[in-house]
Amino acid sequence: MSFSINKYQPIAGRRIGLFGGSFNPAHYGHFSLAKMAMARLQLDYVWWMVSPQNPLKLADETSDFDERMAVAREVANHPRFIVCDFERDLGTTTTAQTFVKLSRVFEQGDFVWLMGADSFAGLHRWNDWQTILQTLPVAVFDRPEWGSRALGSVAAQIYKNHQYAGEDAALLVGAKTPSWCFVPMSQRVESSTAIRKRAKL
Repeated sequence: MSFSINKYQPIAGRRIGLFGGSFNPAHYGHFSLAKMAMARLQLDYVWWMVSPQNPLKLADETSDFDERMAVAREVANHPRFIVCDFERDLGTTTTAQTFVKLSRVFEQGDFVWLMGADSFAGLHRWNDWQTILQTLPVAVFDRPEWGSRALGSVAAQIYKNHQYAGEDAALLVGAKTPSWCFVPMSQRVESSTAIRKRAKL
């Protein structure tokens, strides 16, 4: 492994939410999701895992990685939020590949994967997507107009017998995989797509 996990906070025995995405750019909707995850899942830390390139998006749709890292660090202004660049260090291009390379790291703490309902609704289109659910518990947070689609998605149907109730979200951390839950939350209208569109005006 070409990076040192020691540059992040100690992880032994900690409850850590892994929040992945392009963050193109990061915004306060992401911040709100991470804060909600801290509270509902009783997490010690949230690691914001900035992806060098989303394989489902064209390269010219994604801003410079260092620029996205800088904005993410500005937005994730919280003592227990840590913005990570280890996907670039690992040289992985999909979340499933990253999970395989981090398997020994995951053994050191209680990790849970955090994602928005919009991403969960299309999770079945991700490369080796079931590896994600088989590796870490997954907490899905509501997004405007995406809740019903997430709950009716391919992933939700296949793993319907492994769903925790939203009020039991904290039990998800450390749970046997596959396991997931849907967490309702106050809706925010920010979106990275809308921010990029406004920037082009």
